[in-house]
Amino acid sequence: MKLYTAPRAPNPRRVAMFMAEKGIQLELQNIDLGAGEHRSERFLALNPFGRVPALELDDGRILCETRAICTYLEGLHPAPNLMGEDFEERAFIEMADRRMELHLFAIAANSIRHSHPGFAPMENPQFPDFGAAQGEKFRENARWLDGVLATQPFIAGQRFTIADITAFCAFDFARGLMKFRPAEHGLAHLQAWRDRIAERPSASAGT
Repeated sequence: MKLYTAPRAPNPRRVAMFMAEKGIQLELQNIDLGAGEHRSERFLALNPFGRVPALELDDGRILCETRAICTYLEGLHPAPNLMGEDFEERAFIEMADRRMELHLFAIAANSIRHSHPGFAPMENPQFPDFGAAQGEKFRENARWLDGVLATQPFIAGQRFTIADITAFCAFDFARGLMKFRPAEHGLAHLQAWRDRIAERPSASAGT
C-alpha cells in the first residue's frame, strides 16, 4: 500500500499519529501542497477533491478521507485498539471523534483558511469576517471541552483513542497558526490534556 500525504498538514498528521500509535509503516508519497501538486491532473485522478491523505490499496483502489483510512488500518492492525472494542464503545468513540472533527478541527481550519494571509492562494476568495467568527466559535468550543476534561482524562473517556488524535491535531494546528494556548484562556484541564498527549512518541509523527 502507498499513502499519499503531506508533511505538517493536519489531516495527514492525524493518519501519521494513528499509524505511529499502532507501529504501522507504509510506503509514503509526499504531495507538495505549496506547489499545487494536489491540483495536478495525476493526483486528481486519485482523489477528485484534491485532498490528502489518500491510501492506495494493493489492488489499486484508492481510499480517501482520514477517518475511513484509519478505519481500514484499524481493521488490518486491531491492536492497540483506538476505535472501540465493541459496538457500544465504538459508537461513543465515534461520537467524540466526530465532535472533535466538526466542532474543533474543521472550525479551526475555517478560521485559519479565511484569516491567515498565507492561505490566500488556497482559499480564494477569503472571507475575513467569517474567519474571525469561526475563531471565536473555536474558542467557545474549547471552553466546552475544558469542562469535559475536568471530569475524564481523555476525549472519549478513560483511555486514549482516535478522538484524542483528532483533537490534538486540531489544537496543534491552532497553536501554530491561531496562536491558541489553552492556558492563556484559563483552560487548565485542556492544557494539561494537551501537554500529556504531546509527550506521547506519536505526537511528533507527520510533522
